[in-house]
Order: sequence, then C-alpha cells, then structure tokens
Amino acid sequence: MKKYNVAILGATGAVGQEFLDLIEERNFPYDNLKLLASKRSAGKIINFMGKDFTVEEATDDSFKNIDIALFAGGSASTKFAPAAVKYGAVVIDNSSAFRMDPTVPLVVPEVNPEAIQQHKGIIANPNCSTIIMAMALKPLYDQAKIKRVVVSTYQAVSGAGKEAIDELDNQVQAIVENRPVEANILPSSSLPKHYQIAFNVIPHIDVFVEGDYTKEEMKMVHETHKIFNDYTMGITATTVRVPIYRSHSESINIEFEKEVSVDQAKELLAAFPGVILQDNPAEMLYPMPLFTSNQNEVFVGRIRKDNSIQNALNLWVVGDQIRKGAALNALQIAEYMIEHNLI
Repeated sequence: MKKYNVAILGATGAVGQEFLDLIEERNFPYDNLKLLASKRSAGKIINFMGKDFTVEEATDDSFKNIDIALFAGGSASTKFAPAAVKYGAVVIDNSSAFRMDPTVPLVVPEVNPEAIQQHKGIIANPNCSTIIMAMALKPLYDQAKIKRVVVSTYQAVSGAGKEAIDELDNQVQAIVENRPVEANILPSSSLPKHYQIAFNVIPHIDVFVEGDYTKEEMKMVHETHKIFNDYTMGITATTVRVPIYRSHSESINIEFEKEVSVDQAKELLAAFPGVILQDNPAEMLYPMPLFTSNQNEVFVGRIRKDNSIQNALNLWVVGDQIRKGAALNALQIAEYMIEHNLI
C-alpha cells in the first residue's frame, strides 16, 4: 500500500493527540510524520509508536512534501491552510474557518462522501455536535424526508479545552474541601463573565449572535443544511454545557414528511455504519457519555414516537466529540480519499 507524508497542526492539543492515537489504532498508511504547533509548544518531545518526535513551530514552509495536513483547529487554520495547499497538501481542517465557504466541502464520510471530490485543497470537518447529530439523521432522512429538527445538546467540558477540564476538577475539589469556587473559563475565557460548571449547567456555548442564539447553535443549523444539501429542513437548537468530561449528548426531535415507525427507525439506525443502537428500556439500556467516551461510534437510544404531532420521533444520541466529533471524522475523510484514489 502507498504511504503518505502527514503533518498534524496542533499536535500537542486534545484533538492532535487523538489524531496520533487513531493513526496507530487504525494503522493509517503514513510514511513521514511531522508534528506542528505554536512557538510556545515547539521543542516538546512526543513519543509515538516507540519513536520520539520533536514538535516543530508551524511555518508556511512546514508543509513542503506533505500529502495530508490534519489541522486540529483554531486560528492557525486560516493562517496556514493556504500555504499547505500551495505546497500540494490536502488540508482536512477541524476549525470553523472554512465550513461555510461555498468552495470548501463540509463532510461527514458516512453522510456525504461525494462532496469530497469537489475539494480545491481544503476539506472542512463539521462542528462536533453537528457530526453527532448528522450520523443519527442520515439513515432516517434517506427513508423519509425530514421536515423539522429540534435538538438540545448536553456538551462535555472537554469541548472547551483542557483548561475547562482542569477548572471542573478544581471546582469539585474546592466544593469538597469547603473552599471558595473560582470560575475563569466557562462559558468562554474570552467573555467578561464566567460561571461555575461544577454541579451546574450553562445554556451558553460560544458567543451570542442574531436573535439571541449562540454561535454554536447556529453552527448546527447552517452546517446541517450544507451537509445534507437541504436548505428547506427546519432546524432549531439549544446548546448546553454540562459538568462531564467527555462525550456530547443530544436530545433530538425529528418531524418527517411521512411516517417512520419506531421499529423502522431502530432497524435503519442499527444497520447504519458508525452507529450503534442501544435501546432497550426494559433492561434500562440507553446511551450515556460515561460509556461512549473513547468509542468511535455514535450511540442512539430512547427512540419513541412523539405523541404530540404526526410523523415524529424522539431520539437520544451520544458520541465522543473528540473522536467522531473531531479527529476520527477527519481521519476517515483521509482514508476515504486514499481508498478512492483521490489523493
């Protein structure tokens, strides 16, 4: 099998580390591997598959002779993606920078792999919550056109970075020890006010935009429209940060143009690649983030009719947002391109 020169931009962060874990787990066919980060992280040593790699400071010239550039997200994407493309690399980007660019495919490989062929050097990874929802919607959408989606998310603190994980740890410890609780990170460190996340939920992820929705909520709307290439589907979202470490959960209400029975939905979801049906109320079996963390699949359960409206179902969907919601989805795009001779 042909092997490829791979660069990981943001190699020292959570998604970058997940890229490395998955490359090893999935036996990804890399030849040379270049680990890139900011000047602050340059010089760090990362042991990968028995070999020490020195993290390099990313520059435009870092992408010479690179075939696949996996970008872990952040503002560096805008800065370095054009240089990587200029040197002939295909950029698979986890940031929001290019998602709504009409010239850049926005891809979940199980949902719209055909879009990959339209790339002009950059392929965008959707938002983590969008990916998890799209995986549950796709098999049902193919069965009966979706009229409307109402989604509420329950998002892990790791979605806000390592600092948010540390802050949850520190707050829980402070409460246990009856010390004052400090809040400096959530909803976002850039905002003027911060709230305790320990033993709390915060209905605010990213900044507020028009209509008092958050940017995170509107990402789910706009990105889902683009992925499905269906701008008639009504979508409304409420995104909430909850005090767990890893794996996002979503309560999804779906209204269809024709009836989809509960049994049909279970059959379709169970057969869909990358989805695990976990739905047995009698045995109290349903997805939970505690058990979906570090798993590659999206788990779906609590499937039931919406008795308040015709042709509608309720679903409970849980997925690891660092894996399928970020690094795994990006790596699957690269694997698809290799398998179909697109690179």
